[in-house]
Amino acid sequence: MDYGIFDFIYLIGSLGLFLYGMKIMSEGLQKVAGDRMKSILSAMTSNRVFGVFTGILITALIQSSSATTLMTVSFVNASLLTLAQGVSVIMGANIGTTATAWIISLLGFKVNISALAIPLIALAIPFIFSKKAKMNSWGDFILGFSLLFLGLQFLKDSMPDLQNNPEALSFLQTYTNLGFGSVLIFLVIGTILTFIVQSSSATVAITLVMCSQGWIPFEMGAAMILGENIGTTITANLAALSANYNAKRAALSHTLFNVFGVIWVLFLFYPAISLVSGIVENIDGHDPRNLFPMITDLNARFQPGDVAMITGRDPIFDPELSRIQGSIQGLAGAISIGLSLFHTMFNVANTLVMIWFVPSIVKICEKVIHPSKKAAEKKEFSHLQYLSTRMLSTSELSLLQVNKEVVSFAQKGQQMLHMVRELSNAHERDQFEAIYTRMDKYERICDRVEIEIVQYLTELSKGDLSGDSRQKVQKYLRVASEIESIGDSCYEIARILHRQLDDGIKENPILVNHLAGLHDTLEEIISHTIGVLEDNVSSQNMLLISQDLEKALNIKHKFLVTENLKDLQANKYAYQDSVYYLDIIDEYERLGDYAVNIVEAFVGEKNRSEE
Repeated sequence: MDYGIFDFIYLIGSLGLFLYGMKIMSEGLQKVAGDRMKSILSAMTSNRVFGVFTGILITALIQSSSATTLMTVSFVNASLLTLAQGVSVIMGANIGTTATAWIISLLGFKVNISALAIPLIALAIPFIFSKKAKMNSWGDFILGFSLLFLGLQFLKDSMPDLQNNPEALSFLQTYTNLGFGSVLIFLVIGTILTFIVQSSSATVAITLVMCSQGWIPFEMGAAMILGENIGTTITANLAALSANYNAKRAALSHTLFNVFGVIWVLFLFYPAISLVSGIVENIDGHDPRNLFPMITDLNARFQPGDVAMITGRDPIFDPELSRIQGSIQGLAGAISIGLSLFHTMFNVANTLVMIWFVPSIVKICEKVIHPSKKAAEKKEFSHLQYLSTRMLSTSELSLLQVNKEVVSFAQKGQQMLHMVRELSNAHERDQFEAIYTRMDKYERICDRVEIEIVQYLTELSKGDLSGDSRQKVQKYLRVASEIESIGDSCYEIARILHRQLDDGIKENPILVNHLAGLHDTLEEIISHTIGVLEDNVSSQNMLLISQDLEKALNIKHKFLVTENLKDLQANKYAYQDSVYYLDIIDEYERLGDYAVNIVEAFVGEKNRSEE
């Protein structure tokens, strides 16, 4: 009993090491290829074929279909991709994820890569401690690669010995002799296992090990792989729970694509198995369908304790054991290649079939998930539109969504500035109060959105980011703060106008004209600032334009202050009118400072001293 518990803990620990290695390797690749992935996505068009290749390439780079799907869902959430583009990328991600199975099959079973794991870790150390960020990222990749295969070796070694635990095999055999019912049972097992582990690559590795160790026949392993393609859709659906309806549609499209694919492949399951087996037999000389009893027999004659674990060195004291071990490795390699080929052929064939139905899938998702009237009426942007802490697995690319959210935040500030003009032109008390109440609501929304953006960026910074991305996080923190200040300043102008109305003071036509000119200049500055954020390009030329516009605002402000003294001396209006007027133009001047601060922070210039 004690041995059984320890064996189970060893198995979980092996799986944990495998997943951790994959995580480090994926994050290292993300940091190395982050800018390239952004370029790939920026070149995305409505061409669904190009979208598929994009999904394949990105998944091959970051070695995780879940991460690619999650990224795609979050990009649809941020309106960086349309739903149709997202569906195409997800299709490609399903093909790209098969690369992991091939790496494991070709290196994990055919080559004893675990023997090189420790030397590779030693190679990674100088990279990890290098002062260059890119070298650090390559170090992470090498370390993750080593840990992944070390975990795979531990996973193979942690599988219970069938000779000492024959009840495990008999338990499985109970469910392997039910014909097509067994296929369905193992399909469900694969789905549940992937749902629990939250990584299709990990469950594919487990399936490869189970088949190579003689636990289950080749056909049942293929059925598990079909189930794993359904189980991997759970991650995106969970992440989309707190996202907008477009993100929910993208997550649902992933599920529909994989479920429909599994359904039609089940009708052709045995012919597909025969096709794959024939290809493997021609290449490797073994039919994967016939290897299950052979591996079981060899395992019964082979004592795992007779061979050094992890290193995989052949025992020198018993040539027969060495021969048996070599036979097991050869047969295991044939089975793993067969399963990898089945995995790839399923996803390629499914994509070739389903790509013609992308418009239909989009329509189904739009009909199943649609915004309710209540949600449409509530769309006052009280929360983040494009960001979700559930979607942080692709930290490097999350900054694209942050930019989208920041643009939306800046547009709220611009809307508040528009409302300032509406207040100035409101002559009826009821009209004024309605606009003022709306501005109060927007000011509260801006406060809340700033807090949520800062919280998101804080969570993002906890991830494994490159040095450049960490600088961008700091940049967006300052930008968010400056945008919130714009909202505060607009609301302060509204409060001044409200006090002026309460005091029964009507605006003087001279002052109204002065404020209108100042307001126009500020509108131009804010529009330029939002344009810089939307372009998402740090251009010194854009900064110079922003600074010139702000200088023009400052010149106007100083001129109006001087003119105000002259007008007071000429008794053109009352002193009380002047008090409110000066308070308002001072806020306009501050608004100009906040706007240019945003551009300076975005371009990367250091904080300037207040004028």
